[in-house]
Amino acid sequence: MTNETSALEHEIEETRERLATTIDQLLYRAHPKTIVSREVSSVRAHYVDPVTGQPRTDNILKTVGGVVGVIVLFVIVRKVAR
Repeated sequence: MTNETSALEHEIEETRERLATTIDQLLYRAHPKTIVSREVSSVRAHYVDPVTGQPRTDNILKTVGGVVGVIVLFVIVRKVAR
């Protein structure tokens, strides 16, 4: 009986430690600065080659083309609406 109780207490303590670690990891991942840092890294990886550090002109040109297209669309819609 004492061995069972001791083993159960030990198992409960290990579970508490794992849960505390998991909660700490979740708090870190959900922290706003961590989220911003992750997103900035993601965007940077999309526009800058992580190996060479050179800009990825193909992705930059696609984005610029999309922005210009939206602006042109807005201008056309405003002229038609008048």
